[in-house]
This record gives sequence, C-alpha cells and structure tokens, in this order.
Amino acid sequence: MISPFQDVIIQTVCRILIPFIQLYGLYVIAHGHSSPGGGFQGGVILGASFILLCLAFDIDEMKKRLNQKAILIYFSAGLLVYSGIGAICLALGGNYLNYSQLHKILPVDPILARYMGMFGIEVGVGTTVMAVMISIFLDLSSYPDTKEKGK
Repeated sequence: MISPFQDVIIQTVCRILIPFIQLYGLYVIAHGHSSPGGGFQGGVILGASFILLCLAFDIDEMKKRLNQKAILIYFSAGLLVYSGIGAICLALGGNYLNYSQLHKILPVDPILARYMGMFGIEVGVGTTVMAVMISIFLDLSSYPDTKEKGK
C-alpha cells in the first residue's frame, strides 16, 4: 500500500522528528512516576511515532522495522513486567503492587523500593500500550489487504 503522503519534504521532516518524538515518549515514561505523565501517555506517544513512520512512508516500511512478532513480544514483555512486579509483592507478603515490600529483595530502603517499583510498572504499561496502539493501527489499516487475500 502506497501512502498518499509520499513526498520528499514530509519524509525528511518525519525522519528528523521521529527520533525526538520517541525520546520524548521515553522521557514521559521514565518520569511518569514522579511527574505528570506516565506509562500510558508515554506508550501512546511511542506508538504514535511508529504510526507517523507508517503514514510518511508506507506500511511495509514500518513492518520492516517492527514486525508483528516483535509487537507481540513487546506486548507480552510489558504485561509480564507489570504482573511480575505485582506477583513479587504478593510473594513477599504484601498486597498486590505494594512496592515497599520490594526492599526485602533489593538492597535499598522501602521508600526507594517503592520508587523503583513504580518505575518498573510505568515501563511495563508503556511497553504494552505502545505495542497495542501499533497493533490496532496495523489491524485497521491492513484490513482490505487481508480481505483480498482471503484471510
């Protein structure tokens, strides 16, 4: 599928902007536990950067950079990080996502353990949201292609 926006100017601007958009998405994820933003917002920003790549070039260019298998791995890894931190908190005798329990396995005090646990949750949520956004976009944008092939 060829994008209707395939223009040298649009492609050049997107090629310059996409790394900065992704860097900002990572910033929002990394600082989400202590400032406005977080995993969901950062994941949407990261997902939007890949969707911009798809719109500026074409869907095949994005699939070369991030195929369906990689999207599934990102989705699963993010979900595993989120649920894994909660399960570790349960196993250590606390409530689900009671991050202060993590000080029993980390060489830090409970306050810093809570901080690190929240950061891990934000990374897991951001990774999952990014993968789901890209997957939904690819499913919606490639529907006529799959219908023509009989899938």
